[in-house]
Amino acid sequence: MPQTVAAVSDISARGYARPEVLVSTQWVEEHRNDPKVRLLESNEDVLLYETGHIPGAVKIDWVTDLNDPLVRDYVDRARFERLLRAKGINNDTTIVFYGDKNNWWATYAFWVFRLFGVEKLRILDGGRLRWADEGRELVTEVAKYPQGNITVRERDDSKIRAFRAEVEQHVKRSGELVDVRSPEEYRGERLHMPEYPNEGALRGGHIPGAKSIPWGRAVTPETHTFRPAEELRTIYEAENGLGANDDVVAYCRIGERSSHTWFALTYLLGFKNVRNYDGSWTEWGNTVKAPIEKP
Repeated sequence: MPQTVAAVSDISARGYARPEVLVSTQWVEEHRNDPKVRLLESNEDVLLYETGHIPGAVKIDWVTDLNDPLVRDYVDRARFERLLRAKGINNDTTIVFYGDKNNWWATYAFWVFRLFGVEKLRILDGGRLRWADEGRELVTEVAKYPQGNITVRERDDSKIRAFRAEVEQHVKRSGELVDVRSPEEYRGERLHMPEYPNEGALRGGHIPGAKSIPWGRAVTPETHTFRPAEELRTIYEAENGLGANDDVVAYCRIGERSSHTWFALTYLLGFKNVRNYDGSWTEWGNTVKAPIEKP
């Protein structure tokens, strides 16, 4: 039986711009055997899936599946299409992502899939933690599906991805920059998140003009689910002056935490022009002559 856990409000009642992009644990329970729904688990811990996962879910390894093995970039269209077909994904499949760390890597995978134009994407609100907290079933059996037939377009980096040169121009025109890392990283006291090895860049600090809005503020800690739109607007708009029509660039250390903020701004608040700078601090903090600020 599910254990007693903090209740969550209905997704449709939270005032999101695109409420359909989130699904609840109960929705997943009811649809996990639907042949037109595919659950994809994407975790920071690439070995976590093997210890137990939602029945029917298949694994997306962000290191080996999404990233090119030689170039610091994502895979090309042909390799990405083969990956999705191998997971049994068809053109009419609804893809539901979930993962650890309150869905860091689920939103990261979601963002990469959008680079290839894949449309029917959802996020399990609350991720692995919410599913487990409710005492729902986890299995170690790996599901196998028939080869899929999905067709994807060539990757388009122009709309939702930012590169260093574009960020440099963004800084010069005083565009909105959101640093979603921890306050310690933003202040330059650490080069990685607290409780992680302090590595990844030669210098600490933040990109000039960036606002510190840690990614985790978008999540209700007790439930691991996204905050209602009113609370999100307070954080991003009232407290930090962002607007739905602003040109916004979000970054972190390697782009995974900032994909979470990209998702919240784009799909939950309806911001029109948000890009994720996946080079993030590992690139900026190691680039010769790249300007940095510290408080």
